[in-house]
Amino acid sequence: MSSPTGEIYRVDWLPGTDVLHGTCHCGAEHASQDPIEMWEWMLGHPEGHDPQGTEPRGSTP
Repeated sequence: MSSPTGEIYRVDWLPGTDVLHGTCHCGAEHASQDPIEMWEWMLGHPEGHDPQGTEPRGSTP
């Protein structure tokens, strides 16, 4: 059994649409109609999105 990581992922359905709105634990947001694509995006760190308020890894000032 693994220990909890403290990471929170949130997926909301936008009423009246087929759109899911995801918020990753890093603060990045994404919208998709496909739930599988949404979870792949969320779990694909760091590919697919950059955390808010931080520089991408390997960048120089």
